[in-house]
Amino acid sequence: MRKRVVIALGGNAILQRGQKGTYEEQMENVRKTARQIVDIILDNEYEVVITHGNGPQVGTLLLQQDAGEHVHGIPAQPMDVCGAMSQGQIGYMIQQAIMNELRRRGVERPVATIITQTIVDKNDPAFQHPSKPVGPFYGEETAKKLAKEKGWIVIEDAGRGWRRVVPSPDPKGHVEAPIIQDLVEKEFIVISSGGGGIPVVEENGELKGVEAVIDKDLAGERLAEEVNADIFMILTDVNGAALNYGKPNEKWLGKVALGEIKRYYEEGHFKKGSMGPKILAAIRFIEWGGERAIIAALDKAVEALEGKTGTQIIR
Repeated sequence: MRKRVVIALGGNAILQRGQKGTYEEQMENVRKTARQIVDIILDNEYEVVITHGNGPQVGTLLLQQDAGEHVHGIPAQPMDVCGAMSQGQIGYMIQQAIMNELRRRGVERPVATIITQTIVDKNDPAFQHPSKPVGPFYGEETAKKLAKEKGWIVIEDAGRGWRRVVPSPDPKGHVEAPIIQDLVEKEFIVISSGGGGIPVVEENGELKGVEAVIDKDLAGERLAEEVNADIFMILTDVNGAALNYGKPNEKWLGKVALGEIKRYYEEGHFKKGSMGPKILAAIRFIEWGGERAIIAALDKAVEALEGKTGTQIIR
């Protein structure tokens, strides 16, 4: 029986550092990523479910909304709608690239992108403490004017200007989980929960989009549970997790037991805005019952899945 792996693609799978973000640049990066994913599917015979980040793409969409509103008077769309736009955009690119790569190898397999809503608790403490910077930078006067007009919370961001901050609530699950499960069982290659999913709350029996950002690795872990994955693999721009990262006594982690990685996490070795959520997602997956969680570099995906590189978290 083939094993099932959920692959969480980092932003470098779509946009590399220093690139402008043209369609051509992004598509070329996605093609390279697709080749590795198809290697995993065909050469290693895994069932694959894919999720991905969307930070730069949503940032661009928010800039476009801002410019359209102030220059042309076009009403700006809310953040949850921009998230849906990015899911369609990135899903289209990944879906097409994987299909083309499969066809190049003489294989026909169905590939589907699911616009995915992620349920969050409307009483999550994150809604009382927005902390995730999003969108463009503004001067102080403009930022405070927008905050008053739109009800935003704005902060000064590391000396670079003022930005809006939004909540980052914990994901509880995906509305479309039964659909995703059904497609996976029918041997579709599914792309879902893009950017952590579109955050929604339930009110009076109805779903409602909210202005928030969900961590894509934490949401990816929920997805891995929902599809009964054996392995959860996070691909990023570094080849694993390290203790004392960037310091003279830096130590990269290879195979690590659950209890050991939990101790490192609780000791504060992993930064909240970068490696921290990845480690937490890995811990949750193993505690749920997953066989293995992997954190590795994008260009080492196949070797990491074979257990030859990256950080391998086991029970």
